[in-house]
Amino acid sequence: MFSALDKLKIEIYGASHAEKISLFVEGLPKGKKINIQELQEYVDRRKAQKAAFSTARLEGDVIHFASGITEDGTLTGEKLEAYVLNTSQHSNDYNNLVNTPRPGHADYVAKVKYKGEMDMRGGGIFSGRMTLTICILGGIARQLLREYGIDVEAYISSIAGIKSTSYKDKDLTIEEINKANPLFRVLDEEKGAQMMEKISEAKSNMDSVGGTVDCMAFNVPVGLGGPLFEGFEGKLAYAMFAIPAVKGIEFGAGFDISNMKGSTANDSFYYDDNKVVKTYTNHNGGINGGITNGMPITLRVAFKPTPSIAQKQKTINMETKENVELEIKGRHDACIVPRAVVCVESVVEIALLDSLL
Repeated sequence: MFSALDKLKIEIYGASHAEKISLFVEGLPKGKKINIQELQEYVDRRKAQKAAFSTARLEGDVIHFASGITEDGTLTGEKLEAYVLNTSQHSNDYNNLVNTPRPGHADYVAKVKYKGEMDMRGGGIFSGRMTLTICILGGIARQLLREYGIDVEAYISSIAGIKSTSYKDKDLTIEEINKANPLFRVLDEEKGAQMMEKISEAKSNMDSVGGTVDCMAFNVPVGLGGPLFEGFEGKLAYAMFAIPAVKGIEFGAGFDISNMKGSTANDSFYYDDNKVVKTYTNHNGGINGGITNGMPITLRVAFKPTPSIAQKQKTINMETKENVELEIKGRHDACIVPRAVVCVESVVEIALLDSLL
């Protein structure tokens, strides 16, 4: 459950190789209309693809609703229940992981914490597959945010050290971001091709690579968030770490702001032609004192390389208490970053909707 949210109450059930993954949400506004086809298309952006970066596990990811929404897409105000069936499990691929935890994965800590009483096939509840539920709610939030004029867009800013165009380089527009391929959303096609080469190289070496995703929220009103523990940056960061493989987040200029002088880091105010308050720069990422200031919210999220790789790795046998070598089988992403773009958007959309409600 996302305990950092105020209005929305979210519960997620199931596991990577369970019969289904379920999402329960309370607090959605009654009477609002959702385009279910558009929602499905949004969620499909995180589906596995027939591409070098993607797992070979191809799931349908069809969204089913059990309550909280009518057949024509009207929210009823009751608890929403959505679920997706798992139809392509190869659970036998994980038989050798029962007592030999994968380095970099949650296997070891989960086995200790839950005393072995947890379904860890395919990573269980810790699997990236669980982000499917986040994207379902994110897609609903995306449509509801249109009433406020808010648009959230994310894109790949780097993979394996190859950097592409980002908000740190120039003032980006919604139109510029939306021109990019939604399944490999890079704003510089040449850099995108170089990224794909790095991914293919890692895959051929039975390895994986990580990268970063940038996200921008346009037309966010002034006043969301608050001081101290009520800060909007804190709310976003808390929710963002629900995405497996996230290892860092920064806002605006992020860590680079530590190398600036105050005269540069400060975003000076001005009135535009319509007497709307804006800032000449946006080094603080649209947030001051934990409160949104009306400028675009900008943030960058760092993703580690997929821990499940086919190379031999050193680990332990928790039953025999021996040091052993592990060879991981199964179907895994050589790079999770392309599929994570829509997940980052979803987290931001959920946090924004929750604050606005």
